[in-house]
Amino acid sequence: QVQLVESGGGLVQAGGSLRLSCTASGRTFRSYAMGWFRQAPGKEREFVATISWSGGTSMYADSVKGRFTISRDNAKNTVYLQMNSLKPEDTAVYYCAARMGGSISIDDEYDYWGQGTQVTVSP
Repeated sequence: QVQLVESGGGLVQAGGSLRLSCTASGRTFRSYAMGWFRQAPGKEREFVATISWSGGTSMYADSVKGRFTISRDNAKNTVYLQMNSLKPEDTAVYYCAARMGGSISIDDEYDYWGQGTQVTVSP
């Protein structure tokens, strides 16, 4: 069992930056690929970024490529999402998720989810 807790959300102006963190319980964090997803009001949850268990492989949605960076620190059981050049359309609840196996973009393939953290980008 893995429990995930996100933090770092908030209100920021367009063009600003935020760094989200997701800390996992348990000693097997390094066994899991991690992903970030987001859900805006009235929209379906969408993939943002994912990183392999080693941190050696990452993948991004086209909408955030070049602006967001996913990273992880297995010694701290934490995965990060650095978000730069934020846009109003990035406003959403951001969720981190964990899965055994490879890092993929399909949310249904993730086994564990955090409670989410709100990110609001004002124009």
